[in-house]
Amino acid sequence: MSEPALGFRSLDLVDPATFVDNDVHGFWRDVRAENPVYWHPATDNNPGFWVVSRYADVQALYHDAALSSERGNVLDVVLRGNDSAGGSMLAVTDGPSHRKLRNLMFSAFTPRALAEVVTNVQLRSTELVSAVVGAGCFDFAAEVAEQIPMNTICDLLSVPSADRRDLLRWNKMALSSDRADSSDLDALSARNEILLYFVELAEERRRKPGDDVISMLASAEVDGVALTVEEIAVNCYSLILGGDETSRISAICAVLALIENPDQWDALRTGAVDVDSAVEEVLRWATPGMHVARTARTGFAIHGHRVEAGDIVTLWNISANNDESVFHQPRRFTLSRSPNKHLSFGHGPHYCLGAFLGRAELRALLTALTAQVTRMELCGKPRPIYSNFVSGYDTLPVRFEMSR
Repeated sequence: MSEPALGFRSLDLVDPATFVDNDVHGFWRDVRAENPVYWHPATDNNPGFWVVSRYADVQALYHDAALSSERGNVLDVVLRGNDSAGGSMLAVTDGPSHRKLRNLMFSAFTPRALAEVVTNVQLRSTELVSAVVGAGCFDFAAEVAEQIPMNTICDLLSVPSADRRDLLRWNKMALSSDRADSSDLDALSARNEILLYFVELAEERRRKPGDDVISMLASAEVDGVALTVEEIAVNCYSLILGGDETSRISAICAVLALIENPDQWDALRTGAVDVDSAVEEVLRWATPGMHVARTARTGFAIHGHRVEAGDIVTLWNISANNDESVFHQPRRFTLSRSPNKHLSFGHGPHYCLGAFLGRAELRALLTALTAQVTRMELCGKPRPIYSNFVSGYDTLPVRFEMSR
């Protein structure tokens, strides 16, 4: 295997602390320039894997049939061996099975199907922002950002209100932590809790179906065969995990970036920048899902390296979304950026099923902020997330002043 240049060895991409304690964007800038594809060496606990950093390569490999997602699509999982949901969960299913399952689930995520949900998102965002404006210092993460995506996905699944706090707590533990010393066991336990919860809910909806996504899955068939409750549960787990993390972290990063870039906040608030354009820049800037993991089905060559069948290949969205060959001055927060073909929702067959809803949530938040807030300021230090998969903050102490 080709090993990285000496300067790259100091960053262990498996260690969550790496992404808090280092200049990650500086690291990726050097990698893109000097070693755009390299072999991350094995450790005592984990096998080695390929790291792909440039936009063009990441985008192309999202489409490449030589790579499979069925062993897992997150580094922590695929390093341990195989994803137990492989072939059952949409995100870790390939080929014809993936297309059939995606087509089944997509019907619940079309703009027409989500029209009422989006209206509720707009109302919820307005109410949440209204409640904190002029209230002094508060934690935007807890009081606003956490409330929008989790409740939206739970509305789609008709999850009882009493259960949502537990789901949010488990979800925040499943792929990240607010502590540097959190264990893999904590994350595994949280994932299991989510799965067990949805197994029970799927069984209940099979007995008493309603007008929700779980009931739809419980009554659906693929090739004439009904989905098992376990298959329903892992796909609900995927919806909760993806739908909450991406939007919650993007919202937190949006407010922090607007505070740190007052010229951009003024442009958004005065209408000089279109909200839809702002949404895309927030998604690029935040890149909440830093990577996806794949496993090579067959061998192939890339940048002079030979990837062998069975090798783990990681595609780093956080680097691709800051590639200078695609994005001018990528570390400048520019709400009017155009074009802005970021990879925050992935690309190709596995393009995020909830992309429309995620954009709608961010649009509703930014609209609520511009309508009700004149000035935003930090009143404490945000607490970073410890994860090798998601990037962002767990808390954001801020103060909002009211529009006059």
